[in-house]
Amino acid sequence: MYCGGLVLSEIGRAAFVGLGVMGFPMAGHLAIKEIPMNVYNRTSSTADRWLSEYTGEVASAATPREAAKGADVVFICVGNDDDVRSVALGGDGAIAGMSSGAVLVDHTTASKELALELAAACADKDIGFLDAPVSGGQAGAENGALTVMVGGQQTDFDRVLPYFEVYAKKCQLMGGVGAGQLTKMVNQICIAGILQGLSEGVHFAQLAGLDVDGVVDVISQGAAQSWQMDNRATTMARDEFEFGFAVNWMRKDLDIALKTARQIDARLPLAALVDQFYADVQVLGGGRWDTSSLLRRLTSGQK
Repeated sequence: MYCGGLVLSEIGRAAFVGLGVMGFPMAGHLAIKEIPMNVYNRTSSTADRWLSEYTGEVASAATPREAAKGADVVFICVGNDDDVRSVALGGDGAIAGMSSGAVLVDHTTASKELALELAAACADKDIGFLDAPVSGGQAGAENGALTVMVGGQQTDFDRVLPYFEVYAKKCQLMGGVGAGQLTKMVNQICIAGILQGLSEGVHFAQLAGLDVDGVVDVISQGAAQSWQMDNRATTMARDEFEFGFAVNWMRKDLDIALKTARQIDARLPLAALVDQFYADVQVLGGGRWDTSSLLRRLTSGQK
């Protein structure tokens, strides 16, 4: 059996730590390819549910350390910097269970500083490290169509690429450790601006008495087209936001980007403004709404 150009036996065992909205299907794609795996999730019932849905040579583990034992590549996909530290570092952390020559991959959207911290901890044990945040949301994870932005060494990237190709449509090494996280910051900065513009456009069309679906059908064929327009404009017009990438997580990502911008003297006035707009959405009770809920801020009268 081939996967990403390599024979399955050449890929080796994997471990996946974090079976949330993204990690659950990502680990599932690896299991479907019959890659022998261990999985770990802080809520054990989620790991049990994953094991009930995927067949093949898989095993759950009681700690990240146990999950990482014997794995050639260990993947982490959790919530934030502190979550990553809790499963990667310490006596029960994944790094403690990894052997020399293995590679740790962090798919969490986190800070560059964390990437450097993990890389140093891995280097002490002769373990490779890649920071590899993803874009594409839950749908991209479920459909195996994510984009992976990677920071680290070329040799480690080449080794892990066959795994990435199981659940991603695009994987690219962006530079040294931390470059993946910096690229993801650019991604989130761009999305924030696009969603605010799309929200204002839909709001304007509604008040002007236009058929929003018809407007989107026309302008999406021109220069205004975007992934957000194709996938979110119609649900925005219907005031549907109980799905997708949560506002709380977007604010976490923008906070990382804005802090980094201050460190490198980059000016992000629009990103800072949209971050405050998302704070308004949180006040409206929309912390778990999809990021397209910026429109709700306009329709609620919070201008």
